[in-house]
Amino acid sequence: MSILSHFSFAQKTNYNLLVGTYTAPGKSEGIYTYNFNTLTAVTTLKSIAKGIENPSYLAISPDQKYVYSVNETGKTSTVSAFKFNVATGILTFLNKVDSHGADPCFITVDGKNVIVANYSGGSLAVFSRKADGSLTDAIQVINHTGKSIDPKGRQESAHVHMILFTPDHKHLIVNDLGEDKTYIYNYNPIGKAKKLTIKSIINSYAGTGPRHITFTPNGKFAYLIHEFNGSITAFAYANGNLIKIQEIGTTPADFTGKIDAADIHVSADGKFLYETNRGDANSISSFLISATGKLKFIETVSTLGRGPRNFTIDPSGKFVLVGHQYTNNVVIFKRNKTTGRLTDSGKRIEVGAPVSLVFGK
Repeated sequence: MSILSHFSFAQKTNYNLLVGTYTAPGKSEGIYTYNFNTLTAVTTLKSIAKGIENPSYLAISPDQKYVYSVNETGKTSTVSAFKFNVATGILTFLNKVDSHGADPCFITVDGKNVIVANYSGGSLAVFSRKADGSLTDAIQVINHTGKSIDPKGRQESAHVHMILFTPDHKHLIVNDLGEDKTYIYNYNPIGKAKKLTIKSIINSYAGTGPRHITFTPNGKFAYLIHEFNGSITAFAYANGNLIKIQEIGTTPADFTGKIDAADIHVSADGKFLYETNRGDANSISSFLISATGKLKFIETVSTLGRGPRNFTIDPSGKFVLVGHQYTNNVVIFKRNKTTGRLTDSGKRIEVGAPVSLVFGK
């Protein structure tokens, strides 16, 4: 890398921020692209991709040329592909295909494939990417069939909630909230019929609902959040194996309300972990990550809205953006990179039913 290019990279302050939303009940128009300034946390709307039904979760291809979206519409759910103009933020529709499962709620992409988690359908589906960025029909569909004990009916069947590549990209982690299980699949990106084959399964405590997982940047540790009780399981990771090292809560011992844990992320320096709860909590908790991977609680603060579904840390590490599904906004917190603590920046993005927040590179 030349000195000039290194300097320009270090000085980059403007990034694309894509926001996936629920278009029903009508407060959102589709997928929103903003410019985000990492010095000021000021956001400017660049474009809106309209006429897309419930593009709740998004993924940007590694080369930044394409965007993929789920279309969460029950049994008629689909997956959409778009060409992405980085400069203008404009998304150009390419095609959409059957998601092969009701209510897809997570999507991921690499250089070869797009993989979708179907929540109500209890399945995951793998699609190949064509040269123009469009999607083939599903080339592999895996149906989970178990259930668990939740008395409120949320575990009467399998509910695949999240899919995430391991840092070495050799495996895919699949959280099944309905079964209280986390699956580890071997991943062969150029495989024909079977790109995914089962390696192992990890059981969570019955009735806890494993939802989202995240890894430290060095790939040594992973943290799994459980929706029903807000507990975090910490794991050591190596060679496709997750070894439990800690279980820690995210709400006060005397908290009796609904928790509905939502999202979990590690800061880019690997020092801090953040986790959101919805329900009656509407909070975000901060933890210090020790050298052993164990977590030490720092603080819990209000997210200043209702239904903090997804959140993200901006590329500079100075801000945390929390999307609120029910108060129709994104609250932007300042993040102290030394202490990990969050304070309100006063900045907001007013947008209908935000569900996922994705920064471009």
